[in-house]
Amino acid sequence: MSSSSNQNQNKGKKGEQTFNILPHPAKTNDPSDLSPSHPQYQPRKESRGHMTQSDAPIEAFHARDPYVPSEEIRNNLPQAASREEMHARQAQLNKD
Repeated sequence: MSSSSNQNQNKGKKGEQTFNILPHPAKTNDPSDLSPSHPQYQPRKESRGHMTQSDAPIEAFHARDPYVPSEEIRNNLPQAASREEMHARQAQLNKD
């Protein structure tokens, strides 16, 4: 039998799963409207001086400025390798 005839026969069977399109649960554009009310998902206070796992996404926006090395460190950095040196190093590392 073809797959289309199998689908037609299965439609009449009792207990078959059906799927419907449901309306979106959000009433506003506020993401907190969709947050579960279970205590597991609620933000927790700091414990023993470090963040809890539930606070991590929020705390990501409170990051410090980028690291800028001191002038002494910047002046003592080795010279960057040339393109030819990088290709030679790549060939050396990719040898079998």
